[in-house]
Amino acid sequence: MQAGEFVAIMGPSGCGKSTVMNLIGCLDTPTSGTYHYQGVPVHTLTRDQRALMRRHHLGFIFQGFHLLARTSAQENVELPLLYRGLGRSERHAAAQAALAQVGLTGWEHHTPSELSGGQQQRVAIARAIVSHPRLLLADEPTGNLDSTRSREIMELLAGFQREHRITVLMVTHEPDMAAYASRVVHFRDGLVERDERQQPVAIATATASPSEAPA
Repeated sequence: MQAGEFVAIMGPSGCGKSTVMNLIGCLDTPTSGTYHYQGVPVHTLTRDQRALMRRHHLGFIFQGFHLLARTSAQENVELPLLYRGLGRSERHAAAQAALAQVGLTGWEHHTPSELSGGQQQRVAIARAIVSHPRLLLADEPTGNLDSTRSREIMELLAGFQREHRITVLMVTHEPDMAAYASRVVHFRDGLVERDERQQPVAIATATASPSEAPA
């Protein structure tokens, strides 16, 4: 995988997509072989060293959003910066800027229960990008959304990747979502079956406008 690429991983359930995502995301270690991230032999790192790698280099977006239920959108986005030890005012400013990037200005103090599914995923994206990661890992990021919200989320991800040259690795079952990637890797039975390059679909803007307005 090259820096700045948008890569989609596809394949049937149980083919190894999540395993690859966990290995690249420094959540698991390989039982054999090696994995180097920008020259660092990740397979030799300790648990704490892998945690530092995730904290400073990687961003994660999940199908289930994984937002803290009783905290505001802004507080959810601030969480990675809290782990980094940033001060309160710096965290606030960065979180507000990230929420603005995903079209959620005015929603900073709403809790997840007060947000739609698409808005919750936007918060999750803001949380993933607030620390300016070099690699963004997205595991079925549109799996819980309808087709309109799915397209909005993919416009956001593709826009960030192209504007900021963030490397994006996305697991998806949906060909329509994989169409936003410039490369699609197909897995079967734990092995790469096909590795194809393609012309990604055109996007309207780097940041799609949200369809809801604050209450």
